[in-house]
Amino acid sequence: MMMVIKAARRIAAAMVLGAMSAPAFAQDAMTDSGDTAWILTASALVLMMTLPGLALFYAGLVRARNVLSVFMHCFAIASIASILWAICGYSLAFGPGSPFLGGLAHVGLANLAQVRDGTAISEPTFALFQMTFAIITPALIVGAFVERVRFGWLVPFMLLWSLFVYVPAARWVWGGGWLAHLGTLDYAGGIVVHTTAGVSALILALLIGKRQGFGHTLILPHSPALTLIGAGMLWVGWFGFNGGSALSASTDAALAILNTHLSAATASLCWIGLERIKLGKPTTIGLATGAVAGLATITPAAGQVGAMGAIVLGLIAGLVCFYAVQLIRNRIGIDDSLDVFAVHGVGGIIGSILLAPLAMTSFGGVGYAEANGMITQLIAQIVGVGAVALWSAIWTVVLALVVSLFLPMRVNADAEREGLDLASHAERGWELD
Repeated sequence: MMMVIKAARRIAAAMVLGAMSAPAFAQDAMTDSGDTAWILTASALVLMMTLPGLALFYAGLVRARNVLSVFMHCFAIASIASILWAICGYSLAFGPGSPFLGGLAHVGLANLAQVRDGTAISEPTFALFQMTFAIITPALIVGAFVERVRFGWLVPFMLLWSLFVYVPAARWVWGGGWLAHLGTLDYAGGIVVHTTAGVSALILALLIGKRQGFGHTLILPHSPALTLIGAGMLWVGWFGFNGGSALSASTDAALAILNTHLSAATASLCWIGLERIKLGKPTTIGLATGAVAGLATITPAAGQVGAMGAIVLGLIAGLVCFYAVQLIRNRIGIDDSLDVFAVHGVGGIIGSILLAPLAMTSFGGVGYAEANGMITQLIAQIVGVGAVALWSAIWTVVLALVVSLFLPMRVNADAEREGLDLASHAERGWELD
């Protein structure tokens, strides 16, 4: 009996050792634990940008009666985009297929490789990181139509927008698509994220119309403190957004994070300086908005420019985005309520185009691919921005109108006056006795 027990113990021990050693050693030989740890951390940072960073940033900018609706929109979009990405989004963006769209090899996140080509991380790690980008991009659009959009319309629209706008753009630029073959560069999303979201936001602001009282009464943010907290989370989270796009714990990641910080710092100071000149006093909302403008503008170029290039982009972001806000809101009179196009769209477009000259080694940049010079790169950037912007505009109009045939886009006048928190969700953000 004792011999049987000893033999059983030996067999069990061998099975445990085999299970623990063979697969682990095989994986460690192919993936880098440092790179994997960094990309997993970066994924968490990018998710934090949406939940709760962007939600807080936007919630502070609306009136108190609409604060919960903003949180609801951001959280619901995070869930929608995640499930879509797992079912088919990742496969269509990054799976094998044509230059315009991937195939169905990875539907349901099946058949993922142990190592993603060109990296030292597993494909599930890469898919997770890219999922967080698919989450924040449609969430950015929320700022264009706060305080008046129907939640019932928002959910199907964002699902379709992610599928028909974001996924193809990600394929074209990051998934080995036709813009990648053309030479268009987008380090972390100036085109794929900020151009798509910014252009779509402007279109939706026009389609849904202005808020009641816009242009006639002063519509003030109810909590600049919440906005500043959200902006701080976005700033820190952007280190994962841009630094993680190196897909390694490397010098490239460090350069991207350094450039991200310098651009945000420069743009925030530029913005409050302009406020001091134009309005007489710098504001916390201006500081937060300027920082986000700098972050959006450096995003496409974070890995291609040097430190001085990042400062230049931050300065340009602060100047151009500041006046873009004044132009769109005050002069043209478009109620892009939280300045999504003026900050994210304009910033992403500027950074994507200026990447070409600022990537020159004489400016401290990393230079170009062997076949490319500055002019060739500039043309590739302009074509990439133009194609993605046009695609985003067309599909936003089509999808918004098609969904509105079945579900109204805007709440009624009474619900808008009451606030979306009560009218749409039967809750209040603040109970003040």
